[in-house]
Amino acid sequence: MAQNPDLNSIFASVEKMLADMKYGSITLVIQDGKVVQLEKNEKVRIK
Repeated sequence: MAQNPDLNSIFASVEKMLADMKYGSITLVIQDGKVVQLEKNEKVRIK
């Protein structure tokens, strides 16, 4: 199954977000069956 070029850029963005964070969450916002927004909620642990 060939991937949509838009999906490739979304996956690349998610991978970059994952590489830059240690704790938190990433949310994909879907509208009309398409990803329209990525949200990154990062938590900072204070020792």
